Amino acid sequence: MLKKIPAIIPPELMKIMMEMGHGNEIIFADGNFPAADYAQRLVRCDGHTVTELLEAILPFFPLDTYAKAPVGLMQVVPGDKVVPTIWDDYKAIITKHEGKLPEIDYVERFEFYERAKKAYAIVATSESALYANLILKKGVVVE
Repeated sequence: MLKKIPAIIPPELMKIMMEMGHGNEIIFADGNFPAADYAQRLVRCDGHTVTELLEAILPFFPLDTYAKAPVGLMQVVPGDKVVPTIWDDYKAIITKHEGKLPEIDYVERFEFYERAKKAYAIVATSESALYANLILKKGVVVE
């Protein structure tokens, strides 16, 4: 164990975040997402939500300030009546840690799957909210 590392972050996830370079993407997938089908590297965080993990990792994970939209969300399928209120939670957590809300890319479902195939890793969660899939593009640490 280490000091000040939240217990919710498994060692495998911390290792993956350390390995990632700027521009690499990581997906935080809800419980319905077919993570094992698309992952190059799969981290299971069963029993946890995306919001819990986002809150835990953002103190360590820089978002890409050079990307137009370092955050991506799976767009609601046309005709689906779901209103993904969890997006407001994501925006609040990101703003809290980044100081401002970066631009967000709303990604069509099948385009999201294609990006997931290319992502550095996918984190499978037990998130039950619909359309709760999130892409984060890693930036650089500037201190």
